Amino acid sequence: MPLNIVLVEPEIHTNTGNIGRLSLASNSNLHLVKPLGFELSDKRLKRAGLDYWKHISLFIYDDFDDFLNKNKNKEMVFLSSHAKKKHWNIPFTDNMFLIFGKESEGLSNQILKNHLDNTYRIPLYNKNIRSLNLANAVSIVVYEGLKSIQ
Repeated sequence: MPLNIVLVEPEIHTNTGNIGRLSLASNSNLHLVKPLGFELSDKRLKRAGLDYWKHISLFIYDDFDDFLNKNKNKEMVFLSSHAKKKHWNIPFTDNMFLIFGKESEGLSNQILKNHLDNTYRIPLYNKNIRSLNLANAVSIVVYEGLKSIQ
């Protein structure tokens, strides 16, 4: 698998469904870190992912510590609108973990503080917007990564 998409505490089923579809299209793994803001059996989640959901390479973790423990020594980058470095400067590698926070708050301050050197942002060019939709942000970064590693 070229990349690993990690959603920490995702809240919106349709975003996760669309990201699941993206993970399959990009041949990436999808990692979901609980708590989730929806049930995995939610029809709206599956509708957003269409009939592809059963083919997704999916990993689920009880919490962020569980995720870190099970993925020790892996290449990871963190995405946040508060980062200084731009996403096109990510040193993408095959099997890299791309870690995104929940829709309402992003990644926690503690996660960002612990991984400041590996945190990047997608630049926004209008002062009237705080962030992008999570599914759009994941798409931008995943395809930038695929371009870099292929």
